[in-house]
Amino acid sequence: MLQSASPLYDDLIPGGSHWSFLMRRGHVLRLIDEDGGVNVGMLLYNPDNPLERYNMPDTLKNQHTFRLTQGHVLLSDMGRVFASIIRDDLGWHDTVCGTSNARLVEQRWGRKTYQEARNLYHRNGRTSFLNELAKYGLGKKDLTANLNWFSRVQTDDDGNLSYVADHSRPGAAVDLRFEMDTLVVLHTCPHPMNPATEYPRKPLRYQFFRAAPVTDADPCKTSSPEATRAFANTALYHLMQSPEV
Repeated sequence: MLQSASPLYDDLIPGGSHWSFLMRRGHVLRLIDEDGGVNVGMLLYNPDNPLERYNMPDTLKNQHTFRLTQGHVLLSDMGRVFASIIRDDLGWHDTVCGTSNARLVEQRWGRKTYQEARNLYHRNGRTSFLNELAKYGLGKKDLTANLNWFSRVQTDDDGNLSYVADHSRPGAAVDLRFEMDTLVVLHTCPHPMNPATEYPRKPLRYQFFRAAPVTDADPCKTSSPEATRAFANTALYHLMQSPEV
């Protein structure tokens, strides 16, 4: 599902950091757990209309799932497809537990400021998201439920959630094929349920590729009637965006 095995771009984001970029339609974002145990918090927005953003409830209920894996699509709150998961080495990624905040990080791993530790200070997911969103004129009102790539939670018979340690291994990868131009906001701060005694500082490698054309038989497109309908909504959106219409 890639046009070439060689990435167009390759970079490493240190653990406990944040970044953002624009993914163009028809390209693939590969996320790679460099050392094992990374958590990647992610938010998605339509750069032409940031009111359209990733919708966790619709993504899960429309695909009858609690977890995300290959074959699933990431839906916007306007019923369109931001991205399709075309590769997944792990089979489980969390999108229900949210992100960490400053109080949680301080309570669990202590307070470590920039003045004390420079770039190794303790960042948290919420503040990291806000720092990146500010670059695009967005703020607190634009926060929504996020994805947590490479992290897994499980439930017991009473419905209690618990974090699964050592879920992700070094080199595990996820490929996201973008069906719309999308503003991607991410951080590598710890999952909010991570019980590690030391602040987990795990890096993420990310790469860009050109995607192969999407066919009518594409597994993500045909995985459910809801996904097929979302692809149709996305196609209509692109049609009406075309200057030739």
